Amino acid sequence: MKNLFCVKDRVIVITGATGILGRAMVRHFAEEGAHVVILGRNREIGGKLEDEVTKAGHSALFLVTNVLDKSLLEENYTEIMEKFGKVDVLINAAGGNMPGATIAPDKTLFDLDTDAVRQVVDLNLFGTILPTLVFARAMVNQKQGSIINIASEAGLRPLTRVAGYGVSKAAVINFTQYMCGELATKFGPGLRVNAIAPGFFLTEQNRSLLTHPDGSLTARAETILAHTPFKRFGEPEELLGTLQWLASDASKFVSGTLTVVDGGFNAFSI
Repeated sequence: MKNLFCVKDRVIVITGATGILGRAMVRHFAEEGAHVVILGRNREIGGKLEDEVTKAGHSALFLVTNVLDKSLLEENYTEIMEKFGKVDVLINAAGGNMPGATIAPDKTLFDLDTDAVRQVVDLNLFGTILPTLVFARAMVNQKQGSIINIASEAGLRPLTRVAGYGVSKAAVINFTQYMCGELATKFGPGLRVNAIAPGFFLTEQNRSLLTHPDGSLTARAETILAHTPFKRFGEPEELLGTLQWLASDASKFVSGTLTVVDGGFNAFSI
């Protein structure tokens, strides 16, 4: 019987692959037999990750990139096509936030740094749009491909403080739905675009918001967990099943969707 979830020999390109969540994705898909392209800015982490994967007998290629630099992404595309000849899956995992685009508890909307908000929107929205424009070309030529955007709980409903981040991730969700129709109607039903909205996972970027230096939870983290039926943060590995489904033929008729992976946070009320 055919394994619908098989991704063996597929070329999977992951932006933001040197972060905590990205590294989990890389290791998983490499172990599943895919050729994994690690795209990230951190040369040291990316190089070590490539070495780790290849020494374990799997296929990986690390390339330094900047998701806001289209010319560099084009160079990445050329190298990938020269080595693998195709792109089957693109996971747009690059993104983030910055202090100026948030509103501290003792501040108001009028203290928001609009330049910082613009940078966060650029990173999360255009950091998704530009890789899509570059790597989807291979999928158009193949008449086949899956694009998976990493959205956020903050894109579903406004969360306190993270003003710029929430706006940008809401835009990623809208862009996902738009690209679903744009690619399929003009280039064929083999091209799919979906998104995942992770709930709360501890990463390098949010650790200072959610934990104190001694590892104890901040008041914000305690509030989050009080509104999460599972009463805990997610583990990076808990995103992998959904990613596998969207990267494989098991989701062949699925496009334009948003899958929430959040321990029940979005569904919970009192």
